[in-house]
Amino acid sequence: MSQELILALDELEKTRGIKKDYMIEAIEAALVAASKKHFPENIYIRVKMDPETGVVETFTQRKVCEEIEDPVNEISLDDARNINPRYEVDDFVESPVDPMRFGRIAAQTAKQVVVQRIREAERGNIFNEFSEKEGKLVTGIVQKADRKGLIVSLEDNAEGLLTANEQISGEEYPFNKRMKFYVLEIRKSYSGPQIMLSRTHPGLIRRLFEQEVPEIADGTVEIKSIVREAGSRTKMAVYSSNDKVDPIGACVGQKGTRVSAVMDGMGDEKIDIIKYNEDPAEYIKSALSPSKVTNVTINEDEKSAFVTVPDYQLSLAIGKEGQNVRIAARLTGWKIDIKSDAVIE
Repeated sequence: MSQELILALDELEKTRGIKKDYMIEAIEAALVAASKKHFPENIYIRVKMDPETGVVETFTQRKVCEEIEDPVNEISLDDARNINPRYEVDDFVESPVDPMRFGRIAAQTAKQVVVQRIREAERGNIFNEFSEKEGKLVTGIVQKADRKGLIVSLEDNAEGLLTANEQISGEEYPFNKRMKFYVLEIRKSYSGPQIMLSRTHPGLIRRLFEQEVPEIADGTVEIKSIVREAGSRTKMAVYSSNDKVDPIGACVGQKGTRVSAVMDGMGDEKIDIIKYNEDPAEYIKSALSPSKVTNVTINEDEKSAFVTVPDYQLSLAIGKEGQNVRIAARLTGWKIDIKSDAVIE
């Protein structure tokens, strides 16, 4: 061990975030493991590494006893005082050992322990870092597919997993494609932290708007509700307590630049931005956009709404396979029944 090693540990701490003290403990533990190959199995070994110079000292340690029951780990008071007259019963006598004499096998053992501790430290760093990113956006590069899903390369040598359930139906994930992902969850596992990603979660759209719309980021505009059928349609209700701020206009941006930036990379998914209203009838009208609504009758007890629309708007209000009314109901939290004006008449 030498000053060069200390410099290497300093660099490791700086570039990979692995604490120098942690690595010194790892080296000490590695040398203890290596040393024990040359001594009785139950002997106590202590290793001390100087954090400034890299000098390592290795000792065997025996307890001073009046009667010897374990010759490996105990020493008589007389023998101890032959070493140093100041020893008393229950003191520990340490005898220095040269770690260099253990040879290649010991060095290999030490190396394996150190490598393992580096891996453990890196896994811990990744877990701690990405735990703070749970529920946020990350950028990753698609690497490969395995039986669990797609492996995505993230920053700091981390890997994320995009399972089939979290992939958008019909979306392509070619090798080396750079994409944005929503961090669903960080799981601990034997092989290291598992970073679970999503492309389908409504939070992906929410976070994209937070990035593109300063008024959302600073709280001037609030996303009240967001519902998504990934790859097809998203409806988002927005609100601002500031009368001078148009929440829809803020999200759309000048000439649609902000909403276009969000939609970029989301394929053919459509995004409807509506204004939240505390009046449920007005809120439901907006939620059924882009269709026109003639009338909304509210049943508070059943939390249901009966909606009428012009006959030519009925299919638009309901949407393909009922999608528009289904998402509107989820967005508002109201059960919605739609009929055309012609039927009512």
